Amino acid sequence: MRYALLFSVGSVALALEVTAQTAVDVVRPEEQQKARRAVVKEQEKRAKHASIIEFRGQQAFADKELRSALKEEITTIEDFGLNPARADDLAFFLEVFYRKHGYAKVNVHYVIESSERVRLDVTEGPRFMLREVVFHGNAHEPADKLFEYMVGPTRERYSRLEKRLPFVAADMEEGTRLVQRFYIADGFLDVVVDPPRDEFQGQGNEVDVVVPIHEGRQYFFGSISFGGRTIYGAEAMRGQLADLLQRPYTEARVADIPRRLEAYFKQRGYYDVKVAATGAPEEAVNARVPVQVVISAGPVYHFDGVTVNGLTRLHPSFVTKRFTRLRGKTYSPDVLDERFRTLMQTGQFNLLQIKPVPVDGHLLRLDISAEEAKSKEFGFWVGFDTYEGALAGVQVGDRDLFGTGRPLTATIEVSQRSYRGEILYQDPFFLDTDFVFTARAFAFTFDYDGYSKFELGGRLELSRKITKYDEAALIFSVRHVEITDSQIRPDFLLGPSEYQVDTIGLTNTLDLRESPYVNPRGFLIGNTLDLASSALGSDIEYVRGTMRVGYYLPFGPKPLTPGVVEDQPPGTPLQRWFRQSSIAFGARAGIIHSLTTSGPDEATAIPIDERFFIGGATTVRSFGERELGPHDNHGHPVGGEFYTVFNVEYTFPIFGELQGAIFTDAGNLLPTSEDIGLSDMRYAIGAGLRYKLPVGPIRLDYGVNPDPHQFEDFGAFHFSFGFAF
Repeated sequence: MRYALLFSVGSVALALEVTAQTAVDVVRPEEQQKARRAVVKEQEKRAKHASIIEFRGQQAFADKELRSALKEEITTIEDFGLNPARADDLAFFLEVFYRKHGYAKVNVHYVIESSERVRLDVTEGPRFMLREVVFHGNAHEPADKLFEYMVGPTRERYSRLEKRLPFVAADMEEGTRLVQRFYIADGFLDVVVDPPRDEFQGQGNEVDVVVPIHEGRQYFFGSISFGGRTIYGAEAMRGQLADLLQRPYTEARVADIPRRLEAYFKQRGYYDVKVAATGAPEEAVNARVPVQVVISAGPVYHFDGVTVNGLTRLHPSFVTKRFTRLRGKTYSPDVLDERFRTLMQTGQFNLLQIKPVPVDGHLLRLDISAEEAKSKEFGFWVGFDTYEGALAGVQVGDRDLFGTGRPLTATIEVSQRSYRGEILYQDPFFLDTDFVFTARAFAFTFDYDGYSKFELGGRLELSRKITKYDEAALIFSVRHVEITDSQIRPDFLLGPSEYQVDTIGLTNTLDLRESPYVNPRGFLIGNTLDLASSALGSDIEYVRGTMRVGYYLPFGPKPLTPGVVEDQPPGTPLQRWFRQSSIAFGARAGIIHSLTTSGPDEATAIPIDERFFIGGATTVRSFGERELGPHDNHGHPVGGEFYTVFNVEYTFPIFGELQGAIFTDAGNLLPTSEDIGLSDMRYAIGAGLRYKLPVGPIRLDYGVNPDPHQFEDFGAFHFSFGFAF
């Protein structure tokens, strides 16, 4: 198993399409952003070289900075000509630019020197800095929290490390509006935040800002009455709103009541349910606001047929068969969402829209619009891995083999230690069921420390989601292994130099994490059990099991209700920093036990390549890859039959997508399964850097060995990809 993937220093993925396709004519947000970036880049380039404008008197900013700030106005003049109105716009927006950086008394005059030349004379004046924001009347909310709202618009343009911020009058006015929104979001419906008063400090360049606040009363939810067909009763309805009703009263939370109750009814088949909620703050008693909820449930709907459009290569049955078993069943948006996610995960679609359409008899027809993804793929990569060194690979594939939606890919990869080749076939809906069938054929060589091997084999896997979070798989594997070169004694530590190993096994993964590839939160539990037996044609016999438990905890707030956005206090710089950090805990263990009867060969019944090896980027990071545990007399690792690994890692932000980490690891690797436990534990204490990518982080770690034994290093560097555990 490869513990560390690669860092792509160059990556190209080209999609080749053989047949024509009809795409849904939709401009995606990312395409709009790309087009906008191209326009801005072109404006920057033109403004940089434009001869139509000249600046005089500027000292705080370079000419290119001012041109960049006025790029839109400059290109407009170049395209449509110079006139007094456009020259006035230049002066106005240049003043705005200066004021955003604290030059509150800046003055810019324009002079049109010719039809193709304008001069901007700049009188900058002093740069004013914000000294203090004073709040009057804030009895319920702390000043430090309100301060972060006030300076929020300015903070967006400056590093969090800036201790002093410039005074920007427009930002202060926007800040008072944010303070008022915060109060309203906390139930202070009658709050009034007066315009800020700017107090310039004598002859200096510092400004105090005074913000008068009239808080008024804080309102909460009072009695909730229900009208219409509640069906499930008022108490059941209140149960869906329990956490909401305990919070301060706001119009946003009143608007959330219909959304929650409509979701509750739709999950039970009431597709056409309508819910209206009305609060009456003017009728509040002791600041408790009564709310009237009216429910029109309508009839229960059932699934009917399916229509599909937009497909050109992929056979429509690939989509329709995913919904066949729903026909006649009660409508559920969760079921549709699960089917949607399953189809999108196949990689066959760029766009997939499922629209329920009511038809006669309270039935819902599913009208599906699809845009197919390009099926032919060709890609290559180069990179570096701490253990394998430089590597490069190429992959070709077809995601939609013969229009069936079954992907077939072939991969070749070469590194300083290995040559690999693999062919992979997958059927995401085996025999039109929810089982996923995967077939893999492979061949590779690998040069480990102490021995080299050649392996040829195949693997068949049948997996299925038991629940949304729980997945199980049945695996049959056939491998032929040959030790082609060895510096390890063959009689005792190496084991058989050529053998056939055939196994059958089970895996189970319970993944309760949210955003597992970016910012995971929650538990991950995985177990494997496999058996090698002569009954399967295997030359060696053993039983092997592994267990993995992980818990991931970001310190940022967890959304209370998906889809609902509420004002959250920005907090102090330290609080914001803490909310972007996280901690993770991991524990793993594994055991392999020979089923060979006792005899003179019992000690080598488990070949070296079937044993466990630990140490490295994903286990105990004070050791090099595979370096922890038993070694022969020449220092070559020989593996073991039982291991444990424990990890704790704290990750914190540095700048942008760059993160830092501190960690501690512990683990052991014991030579025999007859004597297991936590003896001979080895440790690591270290730190590292992370760069976040959409599919996981690039990692650079250094682990220190606090108690190195003879011939062991003080520590180890690791450069790898993905989460450590």
